[in-house]
Amino acid sequence: MTGQNIHILIVEDEPSIADNVSIALQLDGFTSEHFILAQEGLNALQNSRFDLAIIDVGLPDFNGFELCKRIREFSNIPIIFLTARSDEIDRILGLELGADDYVTKPFSPRELSTRVKAILRRVAPSASTERSDTLILDQKRACIFYREQKLPLTRIEYLLLSKMLNNPEQVFSREQLMQAAWDHPEHSLDRAVDTHIKTIRAKLNEFNPDQQLIKTHRGLGYSLVLDE
Repeated sequence: MTGQNIHILIVEDEPSIADNVSIALQLDGFTSEHFILAQEGLNALQNSRFDLAIIDVGLPDFNGFELCKRIREFSNIPIIFLTARSDEIDRILGLELGADDYVTKPFSPRELSTRVKAILRRVAPSASTERSDTLILDQKRACIFYREQKLPLTRIEYLLLSKMLNNPEQVFSREQLMQAAWDHPEHSLDRAVDTHIKTIRAKLNEFNPDQQLIKTHRGLGYSLVLDE
């Protein structure tokens, strides 16, 4: 398992530990981002792509177990817990919440990096098949996830993409899309749809540049093609 393009989230309130972990990961070719607060880590995971999360159980705002529960509401990203406690009940709780591994402090940062590589090797086959073309619409929170990451969509972009996602393969004219996304479509230009579609494509490409989900039908409009 090489570290090429592998991005690790670290949520740890002790900077010295986070620094040592970051260095060990870097030596194995991984990149990482460090956050002290659980909420900061949650926000980062909702808005950026990460391949694995390393989370300290004892965090200043809310603990790592709660953070794991919130992450599991929208992502299956592999999670490794760090903790100063070695109680069996804590290890069991962490694993039952959906963690992939549990490391007790003090620990060797290089050993932790080795565990990261082992987990990524284990999940790589399912990640490549399940995450490559998955678009999930969360209507309650008015957001869309792609490859298990929340897309940073504006209101109009969300309405356009959700319209197509609810009807994959269907070709929508510009007028139909305007009716779905604009409060006053009669006051807008058809080309405004093209501009927003271009922006949506760019945001999708940030997560997977090899797959073009939105297809242009010349003279007709656009469709969402999930199988291409």
